[in-house]
Amino acid sequence: MNRVCAVLVSRNRKSLLREALSALGQSTRPVQAVVVVDNASTDGTPVMLAGEFGHVDVIHLKENAGSAGGYHVGIDWAARQGFDWIWTLDDDSIPHRSALAALLNGRERFPAGHRPDLLASKVVWIDGALHPMNVQKPKLYNPEEQFAAAEHGTMAIRFTSFVSMLIHRRLIETYGLPIPGYFFWNDDVEFSARILRREFGVMVPSSLVVHKTHEKHVPVKSMGAKYYYELRNKLWIIRHSDAFARDEKWWMAKSLIRRTWRHLRDIGFTRQSMLAIVRGAATGLILKPNMKAPVPVLASNESLDSATIAA
Repeated sequence: MNRVCAVLVSRNRKSLLREALSALGQSTRPVQAVVVVDNASTDGTPVMLAGEFGHVDVIHLKENAGSAGGYHVGIDWAARQGFDWIWTLDDDSIPHRSALAALLNGRERFPAGHRPDLLASKVVWIDGALHPMNVQKPKLYNPEEQFAAAEHGTMAIRFTSFVSMLIHRRLIETYGLPIPGYFFWNDDVEFSARILRREFGVMVPSSLVVHKTHEKHVPVKSMGAKYYYELRNKLWIIRHSDAFARDEKWWMAKSLIRRTWRHLRDIGFTRQSMLAIVRGAATGLILKPNMKAPVPVLASNESLDSATIAA
């Protein structure tokens, strides 16, 4: 069975969310359901969804739980509904009409018994070039999987982002959900790497998604306080996650030191960035990420003023 549920997490990007949902509606391979996790939007998103996309299931979070909390709730909902596949998309990621079909067809090219249960799209920016935030890390240490993937026009990957990740429900049942405490940045790296450390996953170049961020940015180029999440979450992965082996964590630690220095140099050693780094290092070294569901949610058929239900 290939029953697919698309999961989109959104906060205050009503126009982009409308474009993403409209693109999903034009897919050559329709999904069986769409669920939007609304991260306490204040820009009229709930009204827009109710008025223009009545067929879409909506989970309203009463507080902003970030991408990590949103995907935790949305993926859990889709898995509990019994869908075979869960397709994650950001509210600013616009899938081409054949994106989902290419993912599923890419899997079918593999022989039975060695088909990937996690697949990702090629993600580009609005200029058609690869989006640096969403470039997948190849699984270089496993040449057998690399050759197997290449023979079928794909690339074996070590981790990927939530921008067009297609996951079989079996993997959710085996490896669990995204960790909500990460809030955002690296939550998808930890989640996908936790799975792909032991499982086979591929990027399908013929599946194309446009990630319409304001610019082609990466965390190291972020301004001020946002870098806090990059540093804190990478430290949490290194200290608390089993998504990576010890030698991979050494590589990640060295890369984090270089990137943090580059960030300070590029930003200009501002007070805001210095404070964000101190806070990120302290939190990452002292605390642990919250593993529980982030905040109470409202069912899509409830009033936003009604009583909440447990996630």
